[in-house]
Amino acid sequence: MDTLELLTTRRSNKKLVAPAPNQAQLAQIFQAALRTPDHGRLHPYHFIVIENDGLQKLATILREVATELQLDEKQFNKIDGICAKPMIIGVVAKINPEISKVPEWEQLISAGCAAYGIQLAAQNLGFDNVWITGKWTEGKALRQAFGCSAQDKIVALLMIGTAAEEKLEREIKQIDTQDFVSYL
Repeated sequence: MDTLELLTTRRSNKKLVAPAPNQAQLAQIFQAALRTPDHGRLHPYHFIVIENDGLQKLATILREVATELQLDEKQFNKIDGICAKPMIIGVVAKINPEISKVPEWEQLISAGCAAYGIQLAAQNLGFDNVWITGKWTEGKALRQAFGCSAQDKIVALLMIGTAAEEKLEREIKQIDTQDFVSYL
């Protein structure tokens, strides 16, 4: 698949089963993520791979977070579905507020671009994925498990695996760019 086709046909898919990327594929995925735009070459992000037994640990952590944040029953019920995915990659923006040359917002955006790089690379290797966040990312237990300092932000939980259902050829709808583009 060429780059433009990848960019214009990417979509999210929550219905994922094994297999997930293997170690060699993960290495390729992370190489793609590390090429994200990055003012000052800070690499202001960290990736946490969650699979196998780690998924049960994550479920326990998310239950603790749901209790801490007093999330409703609907959110509690999502935990098992989230942790049933074959792989989750957490993406943390490792923000250093002391670097005046690179504002915090640029560091945060760079981490977001790295998360998107992971998605695109995984898609290119044949794996579907979806990016979630939600209130989970503010929970003390998850932040601690991901090694976050006070200024860090969890920007993504990327669920990655193989499409549970055969991909149906969907019509790729062209989006009218008129409302999103202007010229000076």
